[in-house]
Amino acid sequence: MKISRVGEAPDYRFSLANERTFLAWIRTALGFLAAGVGLDQLAPQFATPLIREVLALLLCLFSGALALYGYLRWLRNEKAMRLKEDLPYTHVLMLISVLLLAVALVVMVLVFYAE
Repeated sequence: MKISRVGEAPDYRFSLANERTFLAWIRTALGFLAAGVGLDQLAPQFATPLIREVLALLLCLFSGALALYGYLRWLRNEKAMRLKEDLPYTHVLMLISVLLLAVALVVMVLVFYAE
């Protein structure tokens, strides 16, 4: 079913704001992808090859998950606006924050103990 056939068209300002939020998720995903590729290709001296590759892979996987989540969130919000329902709440933002904190802590430990 096409989203444009669900309910009635919302105010364009809200629809465009929803789209800008989706694009922010995509920019964030691209940032994580760049970090993963950069870590793998531009930092050969960082940690052991296994740790570096695992971190790069996790960053790239996180990037793909963020891109998918951004689309699904856009879709749910658009559907809710078209049906004049409350926007759905999500606990995923806390999960994303915790995962990012974990990656940052691992990188900090590796940088600290690298020398």
